[in-house]
This record gives sequence, C-alpha cells and structure tokens, in this order.
Amino acid sequence: MSIKLKLTILNFLQFFVFGAWLLSFGKYMFATLHFTGGQIGAIFMTLGFASLIMPGIFGMIADRFISPDKLFALLHLFGAIMLLYMAQQNDYNGLWLATLLYLMLYMPSIGLDNTVSYCILEKHNYDVVKTFPPIRVWGTIGFILATWITDWFGWGINAGQFYFAAGASVILGLFTFTLPSCPIDKTAEKKSFAQALGLDAFKLFAEYKMAIFFTFAMLLGAALQITNAYGEAFLHDFGKIKEFADSIIVKYNGFVMSISQISETIFIITIPFFLKRYGIKKVMLMSMLAWFVRFGLFAVGSPTGLGAAALILSMIVYGMAFDFFNISGSLFVEQEADPKIRASAQGLFIIMTNGIGAVLGAYGSGYIIDMFTVNGNRDWHSIWSVFAIYALVIAILFAVLFKYKHDPEKIKNIKH
Repeated sequence: MSIKLKLTILNFLQFFVFGAWLLSFGKYMFATLHFTGGQIGAIFMTLGFASLIMPGIFGMIADRFISPDKLFALLHLFGAIMLLYMAQQNDYNGLWLATLLYLMLYMPSIGLDNTVSYCILEKHNYDVVKTFPPIRVWGTIGFILATWITDWFGWGINAGQFYFAAGASVILGLFTFTLPSCPIDKTAEKKSFAQALGLDAFKLFAEYKMAIFFTFAMLLGAALQITNAYGEAFLHDFGKIKEFADSIIVKYNGFVMSISQISETIFIITIPFFLKRYGIKKVMLMSMLAWFVRFGLFAVGSPTGLGAAALILSMIVYGMAFDFFNISGSLFVEQEADPKIRASAQGLFIIMTNGIGAVLGAYGSGYIIDMFTVNGNRDWHSIWSVFAIYALVIAILFAVLFKYKHDPEKIKNIKH
C-alpha cells in the first residue's frame, strides 16, 4: 500500500469518527434524552473547553516524550473506550463528563493528524503543500459518509452512533501502528508551556487590527457551534407535524445536513479567486453575511415546497459561511503575524474560534432555545431569526470596525 493511500485512509477515518456522532448528537439529546436547550448547550461547551488547552498539552507530549504517530494511535484507542462510556450515559451529568473526557482526547488528535501526515510526506520526499490537500479532502468525505451511515441505520436518535464511532476509532488506532514512525526530533527547539498553548500570541491584541480580527473570530466560532449542535435536531422536530412527518428531509435529516459538508469541499476551491479579486476583508465579510443567510433560510424553511428549497439552499450557503472565514482568516494570520510567533498566532486563532467561541456559542444558543421552548415544543422560526440577527449585527460591526486595505501581491506571496 502506497504512503499516500495510507495517509488518505488515516485522514478519512480521523473525520469519519467525528462525523459518526457530532451532527446527530444534539438530535439524540433532544429527541431521546429530552434534555433542555441549556443542558445541550452546556454539553457542547465541552468541545470548546477541550480545544482550549488540550491540543497544546498533547503537542508538547508529542514533541518531548511520545512520537506523534504512537500518541495519535493511543488517543483513538482510549477515545474508543470513552465513546463506549458515552453510550452508557442517560443523565445530563454523566453525559457531560463523558463527552468532556472524550473530546479531551479527540480534539488534540486533529492537530496530530496533520503532524503525522506532514512528517511522513516529508520523510518520503513529497511536496507537502501540493500533496496534502488532496489527501485531507478525504477527511471531509469520511465525515460525510459517516453521517450518512448513522442516519441510514437510524443510529442518530440512539446510542448506536457512539458504538459505531468507537468501532471506527479502534480501527483507526490499530491502523496507525502500520504507518512509518515519526521519531521525536531531539534537536528541535522545545516550546515552553505558554508557547505550546499559543499564549505568547496574545500580545497581538495590542494591535488594533489584530484585536478586532481575533474578537470577530471568536464571535464567528460561536455561529459554527450553533449549526453543529442544532441543525439535525431542528429538521427532526418537523416530524412532530403530521404534514411533514413522512417527508424526505425529516426521514433523512442527516443526509440533508451533510450537503453542508459537500458544499464546504466545493467552496474551498474558490477561495484563491475570491481572495485575489476582493481581498481578505471582503471575503471574511461574505462569510458573515452567508451565516446570516444560512440562519435566515432555516427560519423560513420547511420540509416541502419552497420551504424545502430554502433549507437546501441554506446547506449550500454553509460552504461559504465556513470556508471563507476559517481559511481566509488563517491566511490573514499567516501574513500579518511576526514569523517568530506565527505558529502560536495560528494556535490563538483556533483557541478563539474552536475554544472560546465554541463555549460562548454553546452557552448562548442553549439559553436562546430555552427562551423559545414551551412544554417541549421549540419555536424554531424565532430561534433561527435571533441567530440570523446575531450574524447580521456581527457583519455590520466587522465592516465598520475592521480596517484593512487589500493588496493582491500580499495574498500572492503567502508561503505555505
């Protein structure tokens, strides 16, 4: 088996494990466990907590004590045990703890996936910039396929999703042991604890432009958490209405939600064109307006007729909403941060979006959902309208507050 094929399988399974349960998790907690919006928001906050420091801690371990490939394998093997533990939890406190413990293992594995892939490609004299993206896209394909399988077998409303994910996690952990080793580089300069966590990059907040950027990165991270947590639950709830109960969108809500990830793979290809033509500020602004459209279409959507068209269009718009900020934002950090702290600055970008932003989004969205829930019935139109207004306000404030002049040559000269 070729090296590229092995790494393709690695990336496919890495996100297959996540896709097996992430999008259906909120639906399971609403429909089966009957948790409140606040409880579900608190459980999704664990993703943010796990993203704050655990990637940095495990990155230090991989730098100093255990080779990244072996550590990656162990994280998935122990992760499988935690997924089985999650499957056994039916009460809020137990599931909150189990989810936190699992994500403390899974979230660091995302960075280690990249580390292992880069190491092996470089070891075999591949051009990483050219070779890795086509390999990484199979991660998104794995996420989509896992979502489809979970939905097809009806595991999205029961604990079957966790057993399914655990099985895939064991396969991935064992498969990783077949990869070439990535030994610890004993000659490399070791990062301090603060550097590993990206804390030295916080000095960028002293610069107005960077402070505004990272603040809005946090606010957009909250928007992503909202759609991950409640998308499938929203579509599943239409099943309570007789005229919609047998519609395709309700029966196969996981398939419908996966259109968002398919769109993501398409829009990522368009980013170089948009960045060169319009510049980073306008591209990031497009992302914020796309979030407004995404939530607005959810607010007016329904499983049949024009409402169904609105829902499908909202899935397509997701690709722009997600990619245009996350990818262009990463490029902005790459070109604006001092090379000495560039890696830490990228880490800070992740902390603000997947860490602090995710925590705020999970907490705030849970509060909003409970506000518009009466006797277990959720007023999704009002809920999504609030989220749409939130995204629109962010877009307006960003357009006014973020000062940046487009320079096509700067984009052209970014080194990867």
